Amino acid sequence: MVTLSKEIESRARAQHLDIGGILWDGNDTLVLLLPREPGFWKHFTASAEYQDKAENPLDRWSKHVVGEIADDLGLGTHFPSDGPPYPPFIRWAKASGRAWASPVQMMVHDTAGMMISLRAALRVPQRLPLAPLQKASPCNTCAEQPCLSQCPVSISKCCAAVGPASAS
Repeated sequence: MVTLSKEIESRARAQHLDIGGILWDGNDTLVLLLPREPGFWKHFTASAEYQDKAENPLDRWSKHVVGEIADDLGLGTHFPSDGPPYPPFIRWAKASGRAWASPVQMMVHDTAGMMISLRAALRVPQRLPLAPLQKASPCNTCAEQPCLSQCPVSISKCCAAVGPASAS
């Protein structure tokens, strides 16, 4: 018997999406979806949403393909472009135990790195089993920290420009 988690994963992978985190939200489970590389961009640019040259092709594509998955499985959806008010995707990503603030304050993901692009969240009306959380950011063991050395603006100048809250 295929579990619901495996069915979500299979359908997401068919659209070049991966599960980027799973967390409980009350009695529900949120399954965060992000692009699966290699191959996502090629898959997306072949889509009708990209080809039609209308506005917001990636948001429209995400709502189309994730909406179909949700409809087929009887699940709810959330998208980063829903709002206002906007769903708290950054909070959800961090709560999943798979995303953290990097030294330059951009989000970093355990598999997507700083190229994280959450496309949607599926809302499952039950608590699915969760994998053990990764306790520490990969930045803690990254000796070279290329995000700091490759940034054209020093982190101290950047944090000063946007305010002291960003440096914490």
